[in-house]
Amino acid sequence: MKCLDKGVVAWLTGLPGSGKTTIARMAERALKDMGYRVEVLDGDWARTTVSEGAGFTREERMRHLKRIAWIARLLARNGVIVICSFVSPYREARRMVRNIIGEEAEFIEVYVKASLDTVIKRDPKGLYVKAMRGEIKHMTGISDPYEAPENPDLVIDTESTSPEEASKMLLEAILKAIK
Repeated sequence: MKCLDKGVVAWLTGLPGSGKTTIARMAERALKDMGYRVEVLDGDWARTTVSEGAGFTREERMRHLKRIAWIARLLARNGVIVICSFVSPYREARRMVRNIIGEEAEFIEVYVKASLDTVIKRDPKGLYVKAMRGEIKHMTGISDPYEAPENPDLVIDTESTSPEEASKMLLEAILKAIK
């Protein structure tokens, strides 16, 4: 197992269904195969563990993402490569996350880009259908905004990039950051 003096945090942001977790998991497997210590933190895991019961208002999302940022920072400062997969829809939240993590670790903001039409067609969890029926409040892209990053470190357009190509792009960015 390769032990880094300091890890890195790759923060994947994008609409629900854009491919964040798929890309994160594929990159995780590749990095582990290379002998690195890697953790993937994603929204589903976080909302059933460290942020159980967290809601989806702006304030609740900010508090939720702040918790995750501190966990990612702790892992990274201990030599772990951390891949975070969170919608994180607000620029303010991503700035906060970058500031928390950036004090002790390299931070890579990755915009996993896909249009609203595309993610509605994909809709792996049926969330968009429920949101359009009014069953889900504060749904990013429907009743709550997604503020696309203005200057991300990496953009992965999943409408024109396969999951394999996307994970390779992420892997290359992470390996460059730890060199």
